[in-house]
Order: sequence, then C-alpha cells, then structure tokens
Amino acid sequence: MEVSTIGFGAWGIGGPAMAGDIPIGWGKVEDKTSTQALKASLDRGINFYDTANFYGLGHSEELLGKVFGNREDVIIASKVGHRLDENQSIYVDYSKKHIIEACEQSLKRLKRDAIDFHQLHTAKVADFENGECIEAMEQLKKEGKIRYWGVSLNTFNPEPEADYLLDNNLGDGLQIVFNIINQKARAIIDKSQALSKGIIARMPLQFGLLTGKFSADSKFPKDDHRAFRFNKEILKKSLLALENIWDMTSEHNLSKTSLSLSFITSYQGVSTVIPGIKTEQQAVENTTGIIRLPQETMDFILEKYENDFMPIVELMKKQG
Repeated sequence: MEVSTIGFGAWGIGGPAMAGDIPIGWGKVEDKTSTQALKASLDRGINFYDTANFYGLGHSEELLGKVFGNREDVIIASKVGHRLDENQSIYVDYSKKHIIEACEQSLKRLKRDAIDFHQLHTAKVADFENGECIEAMEQLKKEGKIRYWGVSLNTFNPEPEADYLLDNNLGDGLQIVFNIINQKARAIIDKSQALSKGIIARMPLQFGLLTGKFSADSKFPKDDHRAFRFNKEILKKSLLALENIWDMTSEHNLSKTSLSLSFITSYQGVSTVIPGIKTEQQAVENTTGIIRLPQETMDFILEKYENDFMPIVELMKKQG
C-alpha cells in the first residue's frame, strides 16, 4: 500500500466515551467539525486513516464510513480486541470468535468491503501463543475482509510482542509509539525495516505536549484521558527537557508541531505518522512544514533520549 507520510489519527473524533469511570476519549467533539477535518485532510493529501472499534465505542468508525465509505483512494486501518464487559469495564478479548464478529461489525460501520490494515489492539505474547487471534486474522485475510494485518503495540513495553512477531514473520506491520520524548521503539523500527515490515508511528505529538500548547498548570476535563496521563510533575519536567529542542525551531524555521513531526518522518523505517486530528485547522498544522531534518539535528534529539527523556517516559508509565 502506498500510504501518505502523514496519516490521520482518528481516536479523538470518536468523542467522549467512558469505561466505568475511566475516560477513553478526548472529550466533547462535534461531528460537523470532525467531518470537516476528515475532508480537509484528504484535500491535503492524507490517504491513511487509523481508527479502532473501541474509539468512541464505534463512533469513530461510523464517521469514517459516512465521510469516505468504500472509496478506493482512502486507506483505512482499524483495530480489534478491546470491548466493554457487562460491568462497563474494559475487557480484552482476542478470541477467534470475537475478532471475526467484531470485524464484520467494523465493516458495517465503515461501509467498506475490506479493512486495509487490521490490527490486534495491544495483544500480548500469550495471545499469540494461544493462536486464536492469529488464526482469526489469517482467516479474515484469506476471505478478503482484511487486506493486511498487524499489531498495535503496548506504549511502554512493546519489545516482547514485537520480537515474537518479527522473529516468527507474523503479520505485515506494527504500530508503535514514537516521538521526541518516547523513543523506546527505535530498535523495533530498525528491525522491522530490515524485514520489510510497515511501521505506523502513533502519538507523534505526545497527546499535544509536543505542540507547545501546554504549561505546567494545564488542566483537562474529566472526560479527557489526558486528565490522568499528565500530572504537574510530568508537565513541568517535560517542558524543561524540551527547551533545547525548541531552540531548533527558529534554526529550521519550523513550528514546534512541524519539528516534532519532521523528527519522526526523518527517521528511516517509519511508513506513516498519525497525529490526532480533530479540526480542519489541525489538518493544516499537521501537514505544513514537514521537512527532512539534517543528520546533526536528528543526532542531537536522539542523544537526548537516555538522559533527558527516558526518566520522563518512566514517570508517564506509572500514570498508566
């Protein structure tokens, strides 16, 4: 598949959703605004849209279906494996039965004949060893209901699952977290490239932290999952560690958003980057000023990870 360098992360347009008292959305959004964002993104050359059946509990897929339907020039990636149980709590289900049934439901919401790239939503090694999830994905691929499949890996400990899949040549690609702050997946990207596997880089702006819009006192609504991901300590330490990075924006005549995205697109082996886009303005911001950074700039950012950013990632890990 020929995917655009910048893709569209469709978690946010799913709107507010709760799993019990846990927010699993990004707060209130208007479908009209989301529709405008999707259309503007396509107009700006974005052809890759990443969603999940859990985003907005299906609403993100429904919006994509209404706006794009079965268009051949639009590539849709979705995910399966998370659902709510009878107590409205998050339940992880990688049974063959659930994956196949959930795929049928996703296809109806998306109004498509096939999902271009279907992903197991943070499945674990134990799930692969059980075998049902792999059998289900291969069956769906054989039946033409999905074109390719892979796994969206865990944010903070992606290595075991990545190694299992790559060492056993399973699936067609991986989705990983990769950005200026969280560079844990660099080795996975390198290994995937050597094996010709696709790489989707998610959270490129670290939930908005890498746009420069937050301060140490920033607050988030209770129905916005960032309310529990960002505490004052994380915000304060992150902003301090980023000061030297932001010095390079004037050097390259870039916004903080453009520099953050350019870092990822300049890293060899990344197929597409999926910033969350909720408005037409964000569609413009996330597709403007993307350049190939000089190697010395890349090296500077990469070298800051171990001493400056890795401790912050560990703090984030404790937040969940």
